[in-house]
Amino acid sequence: MKLSFQEYISIQIHKTDLNLTSFIKQKLEGFNLAPEQNLIMLLLWEKDGLTQNQIAQKLGKDKTNIARMATNLEKKGFIKRITPSNDRRSLQLYLTSAGKELGEKVLPISEEFDEIVCNGISKDELQEFERILSKINENVQNSR
Repeated sequence: MKLSFQEYISIQIHKTDLNLTSFIKQKLEGFNLAPEQNLIMLLLWEKDGLTQNQIAQKLGKDKTNIARMATNLEKKGFIKRITPSNDRRSLQLYLTSAGKELGEKVLPISEEFDEIVCNGISKDELQEFERILSKINENVQNSR
């Protein structure tokens, strides 16, 4: 039996992603921060000094994409990129004072966003959802 358009899980995930991205984009609009750039900043607010490679790995993005976003964040004055003396091929990203101040404003918005998205979903349901998403990602990775 052929699935209808709405029955494809990939369509449901895509619609949800678009909806979430649109919502967070609206919330971040006044901060000169795109949703994907916010992901990098969230990682740096958690642990400053990550390398571009570490960020690419954590976000599942290619290094070129991360380098481009890092350049944009640096131009905005939120981060600085430093080449560590022990590895000339690597670039570490550090928050500037403006980047740290931005975190004080954006982190509460990110936490509120998470609360809104997870409203009415139990801790057990969230764990099951994360397990299912991991399985989907694993299935895709194993099929490549």
